[in-house]
Amino acid sequence: MRPKHPGYGETKVEENYRRTRRHLLSGMAALGLVMFSGVLWYRFVEGWSWIDATYMAVITLSTVGFGEINPLSPWGRLFTIGLIMMGVGVIAYILNNFTEAMVQGYFQAGFRLRKRRRLMESLQGHYIICGFGRTGRQVATEFAAEAISFVVIDSEDGAIQAALQLGYATLQGDATQDQILLHGGVERARCLVAALPSDAENLYIVLSAKTLSPGIRTIARASTEEAILKLQRGGADVVVSPYITGGKRMAAAALRPQVVDFLDGILTGADGTVYVEEFLLLPESCPSIGKTLGETQLGRQSGALILAIRRAEGGLIVGPTADTHFYPGDMVISMGNADQLRLLSQILSPIQR
Repeated sequence: MRPKHPGYGETKVEENYRRTRRHLLSGMAALGLVMFSGVLWYRFVEGWSWIDATYMAVITLSTVGFGEINPLSPWGRLFTIGLIMMGVGVIAYILNNFTEAMVQGYFQAGFRLRKRRRLMESLQGHYIICGFGRTGRQVATEFAAEAISFVVIDSEDGAIQAALQLGYATLQGDATQDQILLHGGVERARCLVAALPSDAENLYIVLSAKTLSPGIRTIARASTEEAILKLQRGGADVVVSPYITGGKRMAAAALRPQVVDFLDGILTGADGTVYVEEFLLLPESCPSIGKTLGETQLGRQSGALILAIRRAEGGLIVGPTADTHFYPGDMVISMGNADQLRLLSQILSPIQR
């Protein structure tokens, strides 16, 4: 079932929390009104002082059983009977709602929901996963293994609960709606993964994301070859078909099993010892710009292997030689263990040291 309203997703937890808070506030307001009416009666009808009138109203509503501090008229006693009945009813209403909220955990769930929202609003340069099915769940597993900040967006209660149990930041709602993507921080996000089972919805998500944040990188899931072409025309930077990719991988595993095992080991973030990473060379922070690979001695200093360099205009140099120059906007693709890649990152970006 889709949420009734856009935004952060009007989940049942949020609705229960808001309803309970509204009932408690209404009860407190009603109790205050009853007490105020009692004070006014004792002050102006019975002619008591403000202190006596307030004291009488409090002990009457609290039903502590104290006697009358001043003689009451017959009408005053009838009013006091009504005041007690109204006070007991309002207090019982408040206690009933408060007890229900504590037993059902509405307050705790509401506090956790607010905490997740504050966390989401503080994210910067994060990733967004739209759809927490089989594909989205695997993407989230890889992101979590790499300690990447990401948000899961899904409209199904079951998917959101599953993501919450794994400790992921979640947002319940329809990812095809602009407001949901904005609440997910699409304008601050680095990349969006459209992993819904519907090709049409994934296309709609890509179009919305590119409109809201033209610079965001989008990766979309496709079921058919026709959908791949449409998603590419719609602006998706990368389109992946689980069926086509799975078939290619199975064929490669049959023909070149050792190569596939090696590539799996360096691409996955789980239990990996060797990784492939990319580094963007920025002119204001990288002293390697303008020098050759041999002059920088990146491999010797870091221990990492420089696999390729992608130029800013799109050209790819595989297996760069010692005479290959670095230019602003180059993307350096390297391989090594975590310590080697960390050291290479420090060498290429000394401002971040």
